[in-house]
Amino acid sequence: MKTLVIAEKPSVAQDIVKALTPVAGKFEKHDEHFENDQYVVTSAVGHLVEIQAPEEFDVKRGKWSFAHLPVIPPYFDLKPMDKTKTRLNAIVRLAKRKDVDKLINACDAGREGELIFRLIEQYAGGAKPLGKSVSRLWLQSMTPQAIRDGFGALRSNAQMLPLADAARCRSEADWLVGINGTRAMTAFNSRDGGFFLTTVGRVQTPTLSVVVEREEKIRKFISRDYWEVHATFAAQAGDYNAKWFDPKWKKAAANAAAGNTDEMDAELKADRLWTPFEAKAIADAVRGQKATVTEESKPTTQASPLLFDLTSLQREANGKFGFSAKTTLSIAQSLYERHKALTYPRTDSRALPEDYVPVVKQTFEMLADSGMKHLAPHAATALAGNYIRPSKRIFDNAKVSDHFAIIPTLQAPSGLSETEQKIYDLVVRRFMAVFFPSAEYQITTRISTAVGHSFKTEGKVLVKPGWLAIYGKEAAAEQPDNGDKSAGNLVPVKPGELVNAQAVDPKALKTRPPARYSEATLLGAMEGAGKTVEDDELRQAMQEKGLGTPATRSSIIEGLIAEKYMLREGRELIPTAKAFQLMTLLRGLGVEELSKAELTGEWEYKLAQMEQGKLSRESFMAEIAAMTERMVKKAKEYDRDTIPGDYATLSSPCPNCGGIVKENYRRYTCTGKTGTEEGCGFSFGKTPAGRTFEVAEVEQFLRDKKIGPLDGFRSKAGWPFTAEMVIKFDEETKNYKLEFDFGDDKKGEESGELIDFSGQQALGACPKCGSAVFEHGKNYVCEKAVPTLAQPTPSCDFKSGQIILQQPIEREQMSKLLATGKTDLLDKFVSMRTRRGFKAMLAWDAEAGKVNFEFAPSKFPPRKTAAKPAAKAAGTTKTGAARAATTGATAKKAPAKKAASKTAAVKTPRKTATKTPAAGLTPSEALAAVIGPEAVARPQVIKKLWDYIKANSLQDAANKRAINADAKLLAVFGKPQVTMFELAGIVGKHLS
Repeated sequence: MKTLVIAEKPSVAQDIVKALTPVAGKFEKHDEHFENDQYVVTSAVGHLVEIQAPEEFDVKRGKWSFAHLPVIPPYFDLKPMDKTKTRLNAIVRLAKRKDVDKLINACDAGREGELIFRLIEQYAGGAKPLGKSVSRLWLQSMTPQAIRDGFGALRSNAQMLPLADAARCRSEADWLVGINGTRAMTAFNSRDGGFFLTTVGRVQTPTLSVVVEREEKIRKFISRDYWEVHATFAAQAGDYNAKWFDPKWKKAAANAAAGNTDEMDAELKADRLWTPFEAKAIADAVRGQKATVTEESKPTTQASPLLFDLTSLQREANGKFGFSAKTTLSIAQSLYERHKALTYPRTDSRALPEDYVPVVKQTFEMLADSGMKHLAPHAATALAGNYIRPSKRIFDNAKVSDHFAIIPTLQAPSGLSETEQKIYDLVVRRFMAVFFPSAEYQITTRISTAVGHSFKTEGKVLVKPGWLAIYGKEAAAEQPDNGDKSAGNLVPVKPGELVNAQAVDPKALKTRPPARYSEATLLGAMEGAGKTVEDDELRQAMQEKGLGTPATRSSIIEGLIAEKYMLREGRELIPTAKAFQLMTLLRGLGVEELSKAELTGEWEYKLAQMEQGKLSRESFMAEIAAMTERMVKKAKEYDRDTIPGDYATLSSPCPNCGGIVKENYRRYTCTGKTGTEEGCGFSFGKTPAGRTFEVAEVEQFLRDKKIGPLDGFRSKAGWPFTAEMVIKFDEETKNYKLEFDFGDDKKGEESGELIDFSGQQALGACPKCGSAVFEHGKNYVCEKAVPTLAQPTPSCDFKSGQIILQQPIEREQMSKLLATGKTDLLDKFVSMRTRRGFKAMLAWDAEAGKVNFEFAPSKFPPRKTAAKPAAKAAGTTKTGAARAATTGATAKKAPAKKAASKTAAVKTPRKTATKTPAAGLTPSEALAAVIGPEAVARPQVIKKLWDYIKANSLQDAANKRAINADAKLLAVFGKPQVTMFELAGIVGKHLS
């Protein structure tokens, strides 16, 4: 009989096989496992199974109402994850083999590793348990000897049951709170109709709360004026700068004097003055006076930061390169899985196992011998200096959790992309730095005193770079942290020398609001969320956890952005109106526990008790069910009209009566001329079709009576769409009301009403007939495709939507398509079939006579065997794209295989057009002087013109849409300057 060993990751399975081979015999490699006479070794790829409510207890999205809540199923079913079904089925087959009678859980040593194995075991058994004995391999080091020692000290199933219970409870509790909270808040917000998805969760909502609270502080911040006094003192050896300070200043005394009894004012500092008169009086008194000088100089050291865990790596990469947490994780994962260059990245540990000293030495030897010239010399220095020694700061089993810190492996990487190289370099430099000596500085504090006033200057000189040498820092090259360049190397002052206060000036400044969160600072706040918990026991329980785990924090941030709770602007994360609305709702309903880190602290405390056998699974889950019922009940029974909150008063007046429009929880409402009356009845909901208006958007909307196109709307079935909105006068109610505007261009065509384009500027020439193309309703149309005064009966059918699969098509892009045959690469298309975003160009397909998608060439060329089916399917892709392009936001993209879309991309319409010069047009003499005399297709004419314009820098510097004519173009244009929109029309006159 054989023993099945299930690891969490393929790399761990390989390490186990290598470690067991000397003692258990050689393993044979199969597709999904390794096998010898004693063991079958396989692995998951993280979570393969997730929990779900049984069918009879689940509530589908269309029925999300209080009538079906709360959902507290008596048990949970298991559901395979779509992406990893193949791997799961392979493990199940192995577990059911008749020659396998024992299972060893070799998943990571922690709660999640326990859960991954238990769910696989349960799923493999189905209705009837597998009935095979289970042991636990508990590894905190991956050296071959540590793995063999682990197999010699396997833990029993009974020993692991408390941890398994805690793992299941965490998973099921998250499900209950997330599902019921989301459905209850969605039901509450959808009471007035529509579907307003309002997601909440144990980790995502406290994280959002942190960002909202910071934004509230920024909005309420009132800037105060303060003054500093800056001086330049002249000594015999030269000048130096200094800043006034009060040497007797004490924080507590200053706050007491200012009347701050409850909370300390962080803006009060020893070098700040709060009236201009004090600052001026000090400057006037000191200016031109002699000053005595005292100096204190002392050495100080700075150790390198600890090794990276995932969160600290994400923070560093965000601060240095602007990478999002998600991007950093995916790059680190690629370096781990594909290049085998880094150890497992999803770790919360910053230490290494105590038996890893020899592995570290081998890694330094690999780096020293590698071809990486920017890293190898430092590795050689460390080896020559015997820097790699046991140290509790680096090697400590007590600080190693499921995984150890992220370090380079013994494999030197090759073929890294630019971003992969950046992350690899970050990790390697930090890895080497932690073994190097501390950096040594000499810090000098100089106090210059004149007529009783003290001025401080600080100098910081790097004496020995130590670990900073790895980052290119050299002795005496460091500048001080205060940004005062003259303080780095202070000019010397002789003992007893009097210096002269040459220039002394007061400097007026303003206090600044707290900075918005970046991903780096938000990751830090999530990691240290336990610090905000007041209860000591709960804070202790959260000490190792924070909000989320290193592996999930990036997905939490991305999820908040995807649900429109936050926007990413540059490096800042800004909460939206929807986020403020959620926090107002949770506070108003009295379910603030959902938005506070205490909930996580409480769970961690109780789960830790469960792991120690002090709390039962049944007791914990009963508490979670009671909390879930209470949360749903509060939302269900709330009966007031609005929820109290900090609401806006708009500056834009009511479009109906000119009164003041105010915000409440659900609506924007006219409150009459004084703002305290009933108003004229004009109002509209804050969340039409599930999308929450920002206050700035409402101001614009009321002012312009139209807005858009906006994305983020959801249909009643919950699908996203993009649309414009208008405020129109309604004859029936004699008041204004809000409406979606999907365009009314069909009405004119059906009624025969003549369209007047005389007030519009053409976007370019119709690729079908050469006439002008204009905006009309929600489309771009050829002037001959609609009834006009010049041509009442349409003779062309060119039309392309202004919004295609949720991607707004700007005027400039349509002009570019008409001029050159295709748009830029656009990145906000959303497939109607898969609901996934994709990037594509819109291109004119002369063969099909329609606008189609064109995809950028793939980095990974298709397999040769797939070429024929791909070519066959190309026509299907084009047809689907054409339909999408000509029917706007309601379009569907026809399903097609990936290979087909790639082939379609190769077959561009312009290449087809240039194959038949006989169909080309002959340029006039003036135009031929610019593009040559050969017959050519119209789009090629425009392209050649643009090439000439760019080559000769003829785009106007102030207005890129304008083109300045040189001598040759003057003969074509007939005037010194034209706009890009006129280009196609002018060129048409020069072609025959």
